[in-house]
This record gives sequence, structure tokens and C-alpha cells, in this order.
Amino acid sequence: MLVPADDRSTRPLVSIKQLPTELRPRERLRARGADALSPAELLAVVIGTGTRAASALEIGTRLLRHFGSLPSLAAAPLEEVTTVAGVGEVRALQVLAAIELGRRVVEPAPARRVVRSAADAAAVCAPMRRLDREHFRVILLNTRHEILDVVDVSVGGLASAPVHPREVFKDAIRRSAAAVILVHNHPSGHPEPSRDDVLITEQLRAAGHLVGIEVLDHLIIGERTFTSLREQRQGFP
Repeated sequence: MLVPADDRSTRPLVSIKQLPTELRPRERLRARGADALSPAELLAVVIGTGTRAASALEIGTRLLRHFGSLPSLAAAPLEEVTTVAGVGEVRALQVLAAIELGRRVVEPAPARRVVRSAADAAAVCAPMRRLDREHFRVILLNTRHEILDVVDVSVGGLASAPVHPREVFKDAIRRSAAAVILVHNHPSGHPEPSRDDVLITEQLRAAGHLVGIEVLDHLIIGERTFTSLREQRQGFP
């Protein structure tokens, strides 16, 4: 009996383990790098294992044959990907997740907000004016004064929040920040600095100097306005 060329039901399965070592996708990836692999081989690595009826490489080939290209596969809904023989929901999710990771790698990162003045920093933390407890936050900046993150350090009572240099600089060190801006709010609504505010500014500037992270400013957020200790030369030379 003649068997149609596209009928794989009676074709003996060649598993990846039966291939010569130098032809197995994972071994080729290890030896030659991802650039050397075909799309079907890359899909096979992502899929991991095949089924009783098809190897991972065969399943990867089926996906490409069904959708025609990787972009078409990337745009396909999960339900359609699972219709390809041997894929199933788990393998479909693995493939779509891997494609999404690749897309995010090449996608341009959104522009980071730049802090050029005390007013810029105060605008970032403007929601703090509505807090009914004193919060101490740190704006982390890179060498271009772009915001890496805004970190909550401590939450206190109506009049104060505990601050320790270790907690202030922990995330700054972890994120390799070049500089920080200290920010806390006064729930009373009045942003005038207290003597303690000035003292903690001096202490944190000294601690920042030791770890190589500059404290650019310390802002106090009030109900309608803010105070920059640097502009007032309090705690700063």
C-alpha cells in the first residue's frame, strides 16, 4: 500500500535523542550559540520535550508550518496555537512566553523622567501632601539624574518617621544609584524644617559620602507647597 507523503501517522518517530549529538538543538545551542539555530530548533529548545508521536523539533516545525513565520506565531491567540498537533496548552504558553520575552528585550525602554530641579522632585512626590502620617521616601537617580525608583523608607506618626542610614541607602546601593533625593511630608501641612530635619540631612549626607552616593537635596512636602533644604542652605553647604 502506498502512503501519502504528508501522512506521518505511520512514519517511524525519530526522537531528538536518536539524532547525532551535533544535530540536537540543545547541544547545538551550547556549542555554537543561539544565532546558529534555526527557528524550529529554537522552538524545540523552548518546548523542551516531545510527545510519543513527535519530537520537540517536529512540533517546532509544525508550528512554523502552520503559522508561516515567527511573527505570525507571536500574534496568534493561545487557542489557535493549541490546535497544532502535539502542542497543547502548556507548550503553547511556553512558546508565547518566550516570544514575549524576546519582544521585550528589543523593545525600546520607556524614557525615564529626569529631575532637573527641586520642583521636579517635589512634583514626583506630590501625592505625599495628602498623607495623614509622616512618610520618608528616597528618589533614586542615575548619573543623568533620571529616576530609577522612588522607595518608601519608613512611616511614622503624626510628627515624625524613624530614619536609619542603612535603610535609606539599601535600595540605592542595590540599584547602583549615583545620587538620591530625600523626601518626607509634614502632615500638619507646614513644610518648615525642624532642627531634627536638618540634623538627619547632615547625617545622611555624610553616610552617602561614605558609600559614594550623593544626597542632592532633602524636600519637605506640605499641603500646598514644599521646602528644599538645599535651596535654604540647611544641612547643605
